[in-house]
Amino acid sequence: MIHSLFLINASGDIFLEKHWKSVVSRSVCDYFFEAQERASEAENVPPVIPTPHHYLLSVYRHKIFFVAVIQSEVPPLFVIEFLHRVVDTFQDYFGVCSEVMIKDNVVVVYEVLEEMLDNGFPLATESNILKELIKPPTILRTVVNTITGSTNVGDQLPTGQLSVVPWRRTGVKYTNNEAYFDVIEEIDAIIDKSGSTITAEIQGVIDACVKLTGMPDLTLSFMNPRLLDDVSFHPCVRFKRWESERILSFIPPDGNFRLLSYHVSAQNLVAIPVYVKHNISFRDNSSLGRFEITVGPKQTMGKTVEGVMVTSQMPKGVLNMTLTPSQGTHIFDPVTKLLSWDVGKINPQKLPSLKGSVSLQAGTSKPDENPTINLQFKIQQLAISGLKVNRLDMYGEKYKPFKGIKYMTKAGKFQVRT
Repeated sequence: MIHSLFLINASGDIFLEKHWKSVVSRSVCDYFFEAQERASEAENVPPVIPTPHHYLLSVYRHKIFFVAVIQSEVPPLFVIEFLHRVVDTFQDYFGVCSEVMIKDNVVVVYEVLEEMLDNGFPLATESNILKELIKPPTILRTVVNTITGSTNVGDQLPTGQLSVVPWRRTGVKYTNNEAYFDVIEEIDAIIDKSGSTITAEIQGVIDACVKLTGMPDLTLSFMNPRLLDDVSFHPCVRFKRWESERILSFIPPDGNFRLLSYHVSAQNLVAIPVYVKHNISFRDNSSLGRFEITVGPKQTMGKTVEGVMVTSQMPKGVLNMTLTPSQGTHIFDPVTKLLSWDVGKINPQKLPSLKGSVSLQAGTSKPDENPTINLQFKIQQLAISGLKVNRLDMYGEKYKPFKGIKYMTKAGKFQVRT
């Protein structure tokens, strides 16, 4: 199925390769490099690239391209999902998934990849099963392995592979029994000059951290499950029960896992949590322009908007900007023409603003179009779609677990046109 995997960094170097079925020459990546050159940004490289004898399927995460090589036609989403699993596993093992970290733990990386695919077909992709097969690296274990020449491969078969539920190991014991769920929603939106919404959609996930003794059977119900559209579940969820009752029923894996991801695209359901008032103008036959923006909360149910960051790519003709922020700090890079304003928290009583003048190169004509404003922000304890967990119940075990639910909304690609 999957023949080879190549890891390529931002500067186009292949820094790791792994082959399962047969060794595929590195030269196959030339087709990928051609597509990379044609794409204006790394994110715009096509995920599927056909070549005369192979298909290249790739994902771009943490400034690394993960490129899988296949020889026969397969469902592309199957391969892309596997590549995302590889990235998530590396992140779980090493804390961060970066080129340096992968190179530092190259032996563990090869051991993990060897277990994840068997002759090109996915075998063990659950993190807690893999951790029993191959121990995560620690400083002490690395030192011992270097001296003794041993590896991180476990001595016995993982109990999860032998249990009825392949994603959960048997005989799990905890002194504190806890189950935490994080509902995280990312809002992507384009707002036009007048403040109307052109497009808006929400990508949401429910991440879980479950540390429960034994073999608990959980059910999670929502106040408004009809909001959820285009839902993708962890294999532990009983799909029939969801289809008939809209209740999540599952035996959870041990530790951290993503329970489900969903999508809310209905325009009328997506509330826009912040607004930007802007006045950016350039005069004809003048080397000066005016720049003024104010950011404020819109539909936040009284919750604080924090971690606000405003960036804007200014036109090429801009020489410099003389600006005064009412709060936070700002930087304008005259080389890249990028303006960044770190706003911080929005106080609804005193809205943050950035005002000043723009200097243009002498003799240049007025810019054809105004710059676009990009926003980053976070709102704790709010799911902007209105999704709310109703209750979480546990069956099959006698003890009472501690349960917690957290909500968070953050900006994805949030753009305001001026």
